[in-house]
Amino acid sequence: MAGRGRASRTAAVLLALLLVGLVSCGGRHTGNADTARLQRVLDRRAAAVLAGDRAAFLATGTLGWFENLRAVPLAAWSYRVTSLRGTGDDATADAELSYRVRGWDRAPVTVHRALALSRKADGQWSVDAERPAAKAPQLLWDQGRVTAVRGAHALVLGVGQSQAALRSYADLADRAVPAVSGAWGSDWAARVMVLVPRSLEGMAGLLGTPPSSYRGIAAVTTGEVGGAAKAPADRVIVNPDAYAVLGDLGRQVVLTHETTHVASRAHTSAATPLWLSEGYADWVGYRGTGRTPRQAAPELERAVAAGRTPKALPTDDDFGFGSDATALARAYEGGWLACRMIADEWGEERLGRFYRAVGDHQGRSGSVAEALRQVLGTTPERFTARWRDYLDERFG
Repeated sequence: MAGRGRASRTAAVLLALLLVGLVSCGGRHTGNADTARLQRVLDRRAAAVLAGDRAAFLATGTLGWFENLRAVPLAAWSYRVTSLRGTGDDATADAELSYRVRGWDRAPVTVHRALALSRKADGQWSVDAERPAAKAPQLLWDQGRVTAVRGAHALVLGVGQSQAALRSYADLADRAVPAVSGAWGSDWAARVMVLVPRSLEGMAGLLGTPPSSYRGIAAVTTGEVGGAAKAPADRVIVNPDAYAVLGDLGRQVVLTHETTHVASRAHTSAATPLWLSEGYADWVGYRGTGRTPRQAAPELERAVAAGRTPKALPTDDDFGFGSDATALARAYEGGWLACRMIADEWGEERLGRFYRAVGDHQGRSGSVAEALRQVLGTTPERFTARWRDYLDERFG
């Protein structure tokens, strides 16, 4: 299943990234005056980050990850103290860090950070360490020095990767963006940000999940469901370990698939079933490649040939990354072939309209049925029966 991402999982990942709960640290609360002093230190720290001022940053505490993010084009960086606890000259604090990447984020990404503090001789706080709060995701620069590569339509940020490797991702993204626009249309930003950590463990750190959750998954996309006008840019997060085993076509399909999630985010919501969001992304990914159903859907072909044609479209539960790999493959393949069938029999333009109609519906209940009726002129029962026939015709 290398190379398959999930819109609902990636949306949930960004929601965790934005809303993860505050950590409670042991110890007594310090006074409001100490909190105000710490806020002023963090304000100076933020200004030093934006200015790239090493000396000013060191004046607020240890250097830490400061040098790691020099290549990141930052438009904003700020802290808000949310709690401060400690005794004597040592303390711990929780803070919200909000930042924006220049030219990409229309709203800040907000994450929770844990601070270890000590009091200097003048009574001011010094930040001895700043790291992700418990259960919060890492930032890319927490993992090492960031290298940035720009493409015509892409910004690629990587850690532990060569310039040439990051350029190859930028080239893939630069091909993906016009391919997606050719299928989806022009109502999106037509650009993509790609994060490439050192390894699977680095990917998991950026997502705040165990590595086992994404083993064999080549990339995922994080983004806000519904794609509000003021929202952080989606991030395509790569698993370089899984990417390394893909061929040239597989790598391109993956980046095009994930870029499709970026483009369609504004019309992807809780009303959108995963068979549609993932199937559509795969349809765009394979569009124009010449890959046939037998080539691109081997698990579903085996099931149909054995007389086990699915009775219904895949459910959201079928797309769980912890599922059996074969069943997961069949779910993706089934969603792709449902979208391919719509494109074949109703046309590509109506496939796009159907996707938008489902995602723009108020809630999951009735979203697919209403879009089937309004856009395709059919019912869920007739659509499912036609999809089963479509599978039999190609694999039976």
